Amino acid sequence: MSESTAGDWFPGNPSASEAARHALEDLVARRLPERIKERDHTVWRPNPREISNRLGWLDAGEFLSPHLPELNAFSQEIRNEGYRDVVLLGMGGSCLGPEVLRRSFGPVAGYPRLTVLDSTVPEQVLSVASSINPARTLFIVSSKSGSTIETLSFYRYFREQVEAAAAATHPELVEEAGRNFVAITDAGTSLERLGNESGFRRVFLNPDDIGGRYSVLSWFGMLPAAIAGIDVSRLLDSAAAMRDRCLGNGPGGNPGLELGALLGAMTLTGRDKVTLVTPPPIDSFGLWVEQMIAESLGKEGRGIVPVAGEPLLPPDSYGGDRLFVYLRPEDNGQADAEMDRLAEAGHPVMRVYLGDPCDLGGEFFRWEYATAVAGSMLDVHPFDQPDVQGAKDNTDALLDAFHRDDRLPDRAPSGSISALLQQAGPGDYLAITPYIPMDDETDELLCDIRARVMRKHGIATTSGYGPRYLHSTGQLHKGGPGSGLFLQLTMGRHRELAIPGQMYGFDVLARAQAIGDHQALSNLGRRLITVDLGDDIKGSLRRLVEQV
Repeated sequence: MSESTAGDWFPGNPSASEAARHALEDLVARRLPERIKERDHTVWRPNPREISNRLGWLDAGEFLSPHLPELNAFSQEIRNEGYRDVVLLGMGGSCLGPEVLRRSFGPVAGYPRLTVLDSTVPEQVLSVASSINPARTLFIVSSKSGSTIETLSFYRYFREQVEAAAAATHPELVEEAGRNFVAITDAGTSLERLGNESGFRRVFLNPDDIGGRYSVLSWFGMLPAAIAGIDVSRLLDSAAAMRDRCLGNGPGGNPGLELGALLGAMTLTGRDKVTLVTPPPIDSFGLWVEQMIAESLGKEGRGIVPVAGEPLLPPDSYGGDRLFVYLRPEDNGQADAEMDRLAEAGHPVMRVYLGDPCDLGGEFFRWEYATAVAGSMLDVHPFDQPDVQGAKDNTDALLDAFHRDDRLPDRAPSGSISALLQQAGPGDYLAITPYIPMDDETDELLCDIRARVMRKHGIATTSGYGPRYLHSTGQLHKGGPGSGLFLQLTMGRHRELAIPGQMYGFDVLARAQAIGDHQALSNLGRRLITVDLGDDIKGSLRRLVEQV
């Protein structure tokens, strides 16, 4: 629960506390909690389109609870058959929740190791492929729409890998390769048909009134978690307790309403950079919050900029556009002291104490609810994503051109990060979007860039690997306020990796996605440069750090 109360959120900043208190009083006067509980679409829009059929998340944990025996039995079945790994193939809302749970809980003894693949960069695909035995791996093909290009490309690649492994050792089992795959999707999708026609072990159908980014407490999040040995029942119990409080069925106040009022009030007063501070073991929770806030609220020139994974610096490194939310899972003296210094300097700091990682179940629901509340305050539709399609359309057009010409257009010319940052002003933020392989050293170098930008320019920074960010912060980049400075990082030609059944491989797909996003941002007049790191990615990143 949060440390502060609605009456005195920020002792060091009375004006911020007053704004939040007035916002909460206004929401209560508008009967917002009752109206959300009643599924009243007019909370957000007069027209119920993409609202009335998107409120199933209010019952997500409740929907899955009766299926717990089935879920546990399936997890046991996978263990009994000797599967050593489970690889989730997905993008965006279908995999960010499981990725947070994977990192927060770590591997569980006696259960398959969970890996999440959500990058089309060939080196990333190969990294996963080289770390598993395909014959002893269960693959979860996860897509609400059933037509996500990245997810289906992953499936085609690993289906061939499983069949090749079977042919090398047990040729009679090639026709049973589908047993290594399960699907999670909505009813009636092409993925459901694919699963049924291709011999998948199982197809799990999610309620179609749960949007992708709101789906972590449904099959999309809980199935991979259960197979990996995470205690799903405790996660759902935590979510149910939070749901009861937010819907007025439990004791105490309404934590989701308080958080939503805070997000909306601070944004309306210019503090639109919601900065998540999440020490280990839940340091990845910001990945999920980023998508929830950015894709839900970054529209029509408005929005909240979620900032996750940013290094903590002295108070004078931050502008007056910040709200800090500190999720503290256990004693953390260093982070506690740093947050105290920020609060004493007048920055609004909300503290949330978690007993253990299973409390993330409640936090998932709290942030879903709070995002919906903030959407009402900002007059933003929180359940659609109108600007995501532009980059997808550009990618499709580029792939069509590749079919025709056997080549992609030349990359956008490299630019100067110094020239880009000279344009930075109060209220701006830098978004780093690298299309490069992920690893710890790269993360550290990107973190160094962010820290130097913060110290020198005093602006917020975000970082998201492509193409993952296209399905999360990509909506904010195109539809949100024009306060972003965009640093796209690409690399030399990747090692090509064929996608069975396609004329292009993962290298072409990844490059088409990067070029397509550059085109979408350029067409909107965003401040943008692309820096090609060449073949020496680490060396080029170090030089970029020095330039900043």
